[in-house]
Amino acid sequence: MPIRLVLADDHPIVLSGLQQFFDRQEDMLVVGSATSADGAVAAVRAHEPDVLVLDLRMPGTSGIDALRTLGAAPSATRAVLLTAAIRDEEVVEAVQLGARGIVLKESSPESLLECVRRVHAGEQWIDHDTLAKAFDRVVHPAGAATALTPRELEIVRMVAGGLRNRAIADRLSITEGTVKVHLHNIYEKMGVDGRLELVLCAQQKRLV
Repeated sequence: MPIRLVLADDHPIVLSGLQQFFDRQEDMLVVGSATSADGAVAAVRAHEPDVLVLDLRMPGTSGIDALRTLGAAPSATRAVLLTAAIRDEEVVEAVQLGARGIVLKESSPESLLECVRRVHAGEQWIDHDTLAKAFDRVVHPAGAATALTPRELEIVRMVAGGLRNRAIADRLSITEGTVKVHLHNIYEKMGVDGRLELVLCAQQKRLV
């Protein structure tokens, strides 16, 4: 089954270009589009896509506002923010509101495709060269993390590689409950709240 997409951008030329770009991919299908954040919310509710590719900055209601509205009701749609620029605090808020990927418009088309495919697969994808540093400046003050044990570091690298708890448990020959205990300790040591924050922090600290 193709990855079903809804696209939202307030510039018609950009929106048309995105639709043509994704339509050329054999594993993707654009099922809806919008030129406003409110329109994006309506399209997601109407089509229930796998992935929403959402421009951050649009007149009136912003992409962040759309994430907030969509997060108020259960949805299987995963959101990817596409933006020309983003402030540190917007990165943090977007992640907290459930954004699974953030891609700068200056990135290569291949980066956007990779992001959509990874997010659809259940992973989290951030343009880490720019955004992980911004995230770290807001959420992780320098020197906040306590040293990880070798096993904890191994788990951090597996999480960064996209493995879920069951896969990590199988690879390490431990129980899924033990993995959860390790993750709890890792979150405490690194001052993060969840897998995406953990990956961003680990990238910034060059642990992965």
